[in-house]
Amino acid sequence: MSKTVVVTGASGILGEKLIPHLRGLGWTLRLLDIAPAPGVQVADLREPDPAWAACFAGADAVIHLANHREPFIGWAKAVENMDMTANVLRAARERGARRVIFASSNWVMAGYRFAGVRLTEDLPPHPLNPYGISKLAGERMGRDAAAQGLSFIAFRIGSSQRVFDGRPGPHQTMGAWGQQMWLSGRDLCQAMERAVLVEGVSFAVLNLMSDNPGMLWDLENTRKVIGYAPQDGWTAVLDDDKLRHQDMARRMRQLSIDLENEVMQSRW
Repeated sequence: MSKTVVVTGASGILGEKLIPHLRGLGWTLRLLDIAPAPGVQVADLREPDPAWAACFAGADAVIHLANHREPFIGWAKAVENMDMTANVLRAARERGARRVIFASSNWVMAGYRFAGVRLTEDLPPHPLNPYGISKLAGERMGRDAAAQGLSFIAFRIGSSQRVFDGRPGPHQTMGAWGQQMWLSGRDLCQAMERAVLVEGVSFAVLNLMSDNPGMLWDLENTRKVIGYAPQDGWTAVLDDDKLRHQDMARRMRQLSIDLENEVMQSRW
């Protein structure tokens, strides 16, 4: 069955991987991005605008990928991420779109990197930076939109890249944590397709990585809710340099935790 799908941030890394797959399904695509490109409508989602909002009319799904994607953005750009999501959700509701699929991020749970716990979606969020907080805010706005009748699915997306043809390896940052969050292009496309097609989902926040051995991210709910069946996986490979950096990051994180605890105790 043909679907009409809006993709924001269509010219970004995820859009480049996803759009050829959606076209191959024969679906009608309405593409938006702030950067001019063939077949893409220029849209600045930071501001409400009937010109781009009209694209949402009657859409089966809006796949919202647009954002400042660098993890270490400051608060100004993080607030713009939140504004874009709020404007997209408002336009989707007002123009009668059925569902918004939101590209959230693993950074919502970054504080668990060295905790050694299974990362299910019902764990309390633990962002460490403005970027992660902007994604968490998007999830919470989506929950409110779902209460008003708009279906909403958020994916806490793992590591997806342009370099090395998207293949994982020691070149990735953040040691084993980064490699074990790898998301292949075809697993991304499968999950997005399933998120458009699945029925009976009002609200869901789901982990989205490939099936990587040793990772702490739990995919059981993603399998259950949308029928996700990842085809790819990667076993982390760490050279001596990456091991040293990983150990340094672990120590710095523990120092940060110790300092937070000391500050809290001193307040009493």
